[in-house]
Formats: sequence, C-alpha cells, structure tokens
Amino acid sequence: MRYWLMKSEPGDCSIDDLANFPDQIVAWYGVRNYQARNFMRDQMRVGDGVLFYHSNCKEPGIAGIARVGSTVYPDATQFDRKSRFFDPKATPEQPRWFNVDVQLVRKIPLIAIKELRRHPELARMRTLQRGNRLSITPLDPAEWNFILKNLVRD
Repeated sequence: MRYWLMKSEPGDCSIDDLANFPDQIVAWYGVRNYQARNFMRDQMRVGDGVLFYHSNCKEPGIAGIARVGSTVYPDATQFDRKSRFFDPKATPEQPRWFNVDVQLVRKIPLIAIKELRRHPELARMRTLQRGNRLSITPLDPAEWNFILKNLVRD
C-alpha cells in the first residue's frame, strides 16, 4: 500500500463536492503534468491512501481522507475538443493522460499548510518543499501515520 497527497482546487472539486457525489467517488481528471500522470499510471493501486488537499484557495490544507477507488484508465477529457483539457496529440489508441477514481473515506477539519509546516516530522514532505507545484505527490508512510495520529481531529 502506498500513500498520496492529491491537490484539488475547491472551486473545481472540493471535499464537500466529493461527499455529495454518487458513492462519494470522483474521477481525478485533468492532470497534465507528466510526473503526476506517471504516479497515477505506474504506481497507484486500488486502496492506496489519499490525503485530499485543497489548493489555490484562501486557506490551503488537507480537507479529507480518501482512497484510490479504481485502477488507472484514460482521461476522457483529453479527447473532448470542448474541454480545457483537450489534447490534440492524444488518441483512443494511444492516450497520453490518465486518471484514477478517488473515493472519500471521511471529511476532516482542515489541517492548514501552516500547521503542517510546524512539525519537524513533516519537514521532508514533498508538498511542503519550496517550488513544489505537483498536484499529486507520494507520502512516506511515516508522514501518513504522523498526520493521521497527531493532526486529524474528529
């Protein structure tokens, strides 16, 4: 089992949106960074743990706990000419972009990025590194366990 931090802009898909979707599942579409795509395509497995992170908002931070809910499959938005994620180089025979489904485990009170930065146990967490803009980053099991045991409030 692996662990991931996956960023979503609340204006696009918030933790509340996820909680209201059928079966509390969303396709993690629109990833257009090769490294993030490769994490999904090559490393994510059904059941992997996910920290659902609100980004590009007034108060960024971890808003929920989720899990990878499907195996990887081609992102349909790459074929949709009306989508902002359309990719003219992608074909159904040779897709370039992929996604997985993410399923909510539970909403949590927001753990702000400021709070994450206060803990030396999380100093190496990729999301907290200067210049990191990846929407998907792997978490070390120790980071996952520290966050769940010490920062998640019910």
